[in-house]
Amino acid sequence: MGKNNAPVGNVIGPDGNVLTCADLPPRNTRRWVPRRKATVIAAVDGGLITLEDACARYAISHEEFCTWVQSYSRHGLAGLRAGRLMDRPSINRLHDASDETSRFLRPLGRA
Repeated sequence: MGKNNAPVGNVIGPDGNVLTCADLPPRNTRRWVPRRKATVIAAVDGGLITLEDACARYAISHEEFCTWVQSYSRHGLAGLRAGRLMDRPSINRLHDASDETSRFLRPLGRA
């Protein structure tokens, strides 16, 4: 909602383009990729929809939404990945692994 609690027509989305209600993820969204989360964050932040509307529309809690906002503000889109893998110490150690060890981490069928 904009000033005076009147809904705004559009806001700037996470990619810098104009975001309208038509650009919001569908109500039945179950797979939350980072871009969709960022779109909902921008919509709420810009007043396109209220926090209460977003939580009801997408069946998420206020706490979950606040977690999205915190992760996005700290790490950008990468922070919105499911499980935020980079925050886990064991995953960070994998990035330091030697080529010999990391070859086991590659998807099958790739060199």
